[in-house]
Amino acid sequence: MPAPPLPAASVLVLTAIRLFLAVEALIGSLQGNWLALFVAGSALGLTFLPQLLASRVNLRLPNGFLAAVALFVLATIYLGEMHDFYTRFWWWDLVLHGSSAMGFGILGFLLVFMLFRGDRYAAPPWALGLLSFCTAMTVGAMWEVFEYGMDQGFGLNMQKSGLDDTMGDLIVNAVGAALAGLAGAAYLTGRSGRMGLAFETFITANRRHFQKIVPRGRRK
Repeated sequence: MPAPPLPAASVLVLTAIRLFLAVEALIGSLQGNWLALFVAGSALGLTFLPQLLASRVNLRLPNGFLAAVALFVLATIYLGEMHDFYTRFWWWDLVLHGSSAMGFGILGFLLVFMLFRGDRYAAPPWALGLLSFCTAMTVGAMWEVFEYGMDQGFGLNMQKSGLDDTMGDLIVNAVGAALAGLAGAAYLTGRSGRMGLAFETFITANRRHFQKIVPRGRRK
């Protein structure tokens, strides 16, 4: 009997992060460290949230996407806030903002493309790329509003240096969002390269929502 196939790397990463957060939450509970329990437990719950929300709207999220979300949650909530990585490494916040902007931009492109049911000729590639850029920038701006509200309402210091931190985050968001928009436009024109695998994986998993998709080389 042949050996069963090994799990994909994304599945291993996702499982490892969830196990790590579960163990950290358990240790926090046993030690009476309620802050550690709350942070690790909240982060663990957030790794399941995208899958839960997607199932409510009949979407299937690829394991690679779920692993990326789990990594982002681990880096922001657990390492960033709990272990103060934002202060230890000056570039930590910038990298996370840039990567999250790219992620939301790609997701925004896929959702807009899904509204056209996969018809790549329903709108010019630059228009769909611009919409994905706007989606990512909107999410980034709303996050900055959230940080400001938490600082003002609960006396936190999420904005760190205030205006400079906010503007730096928005600039990095714009760069990440622009890269995602360009990737989406390149996908529609067949020049996305390896980046196109992220789009293809999502579309393949949700083919019923992209019924009008046609091969790149074919025209109406």
